Amino acid sequence: MEKQEQWSSKLGFILSSAGAAIGLGAIWKFPYVTGQSGGGAFLLLFVIFTLLIGLPMLISEFIIGRGSGREAVGAYKKLAPGSFWTLTGKIGVVGCFLLLSFYSVVGGWVLIYTIRALYGGVIGSGDPGAIFGAMTENGWLTIGGHALFMLLNIIVIAAGVQKGIEFASKYMMPLLFIFFIILVIRSLTLDGAMEGVAFFLQPDFSKINAEAVLYALGHSFFSLAVGFSCMVTYSSYLGKDVSIPSSAGSVAIMNIFVSVLAGLAIFPAVFAFGLEPTAGPGLLFVVLPAVFSQMPFGELFLFMFLLLFLFATLTSSFSLLEIITAAFTKGEAASRKKISLLSGIIVFLAGIPAALSFSAFADISYFGRNIFNMTDYLVSNILLPLGNLLIALFIAWRMDQVIVKSEYELNAGRFGSTYAYWLPLMRWIVPITIAVVFVYTMSQLKM
Repeated sequence: MEKQEQWSSKLGFILSSAGAAIGLGAIWKFPYVTGQSGGGAFLLLFVIFTLLIGLPMLISEFIIGRGSGREAVGAYKKLAPGSFWTLTGKIGVVGCFLLLSFYSVVGGWVLIYTIRALYGGVIGSGDPGAIFGAMTENGWLTIGGHALFMLLNIIVIAAGVQKGIEFASKYMMPLLFIFFIILVIRSLTLDGAMEGVAFFLQPDFSKINAEAVLYALGHSFFSLAVGFSCMVTYSSYLGKDVSIPSSAGSVAIMNIFVSVLAGLAIFPAVFAFGLEPTAGPGLLFVVLPAVFSQMPFGELFLFMFLLLFLFATLTSSFSLLEIITAAFTKGEAASRKKISLLSGIIVFLAGIPAALSFSAFADISYFGRNIFNMTDYLVSNILLPLGNLLIALFIAWRMDQVIVKSEYELNAGRFGSTYAYWLPLMRWIVPITIAVVFVYTMSQLKM
């Protein structure tokens, strides 16, 4: 078997891992969930849960990946051969497949909006809500966007770890931060912007209920791309000269930073123009075009925002297609192009029903949800918590603790001493917390 690919540098690994984490969760989902959950209080809970729950889970996936040197399925086969735990990696691959099937549909929407914004086809073309509705109801258009988005993923994944994922992330992630900072500065200089800043940064716990707490908890590991063993696959390409806890900490901090930037780019602008921050999933596609339409050079700023959102969506989707591809290539670089193409085509075909959920298949529903929303619910609220729970139990109770401790402390420097705090979190606090979220979520699933 050929030698497995590796990241060329620690920076490349961190940027690629951050890119995997920073996507729909940080830029699309986090702002509208924060808007619906009271603003600053939700932000504070999210930061606390990310550091206490999400970060330990991220470290766990890094340890499993580098400790085994295998992709998601192979990692558990090597560390616990012939046992029930190999199911963990398989759940991750299935979860990534389903997630990418509808994630790519949203990526296609972003692509369509970005292209339209480039020639001025979003602002000044009518009611933003009507434009978004017309796009999602046009089956051929959404399938075309879905296909183009998957094609971009296939091209990058086929190129490999260094020449594909790492190369793209090294350019996309810095540009994402630069564009974000420009948008934040523009948003903060609008008249009335400070009201939005206060909403986002000042905690008001009177607006927090049990559901919002559990949502912040669930979002803490959703936003770090943990639970489906994506980071197991990414860290399997990691050299032994890199500190796992410090790398994981860098990714978590970058994710929090981008989430804060997203809030500072969106909420001041929303409040400045007297719009509601509780718009829900349509915040990006409906509310923000209305906001930018009232700014000087609004089309330019909207295009810039959509472009950075496209970058974040792509870097995140790379990890999803990579885990699927890696599960079948098993480290053999020669078969990567063929398998990435085949995997991408299958994901595209599987995503067609989700793409048509607002048009030809609009009347099809399960548990009161259309195909798109039901797939989202199954992935985000059932498979993802289940995957996190299995990984937490595996690393704390099943995996050889000599390997765990060795991988945690290897080149960790001052961070090596945090192992004494991390292990109890993974043995008790993290699995119990995830179990609570999972049970609550299942109790809310109504026929």
